[in-house]
Amino acid sequence: MKKIKSICIIDDDPITVFGIKKMLSSFDLAEDIKTYVNGKEAIDEITLMIEQNTPVPEVIFLDINMPIMDGWQFLEKFLTLKVETKIRINIVTSSIDPYDRQQWERFKATTHHLLEFKNKPIRKSDILEITKAA
Repeated sequence: MKKIKSICIIDDDPITVFGIKKMLSSFDLAEDIKTYVNGKEAIDEITLMIEQNTPVPEVIFLDINMPIMDGWQFLEKFLTLKVETKIRINIVTSSIDPYDRQQWERFKATTHHLLEFKNKPIRKSDILEITKAA
């Protein structure tokens, strides 16, 4: 399996972040794993990466419900950035609200990026599927 250069996890739940990082490490799937506790931290750093012409993460794990900037607000901003490569964005949530599924469908239909929707908890089989080449 091809190793992913960079993965980012945007989630304010330390247990979820720990679990995803542990599974990624056990499969040795990524060279670099960055974590952010809200969408604002992540969008600011990804915007800086683009300005500095450095590669953005190839895979993003994105929680929906976070303080400061939630997952949907992050996606609104991220999808306006000039990112030519196809990024695999995995919405990872405990939400059972039908609105969140509708939002995912709406975003999925308006972008060239790969958007997936997974409910927590994430399992090892999910990690392998999520990180496979786009």
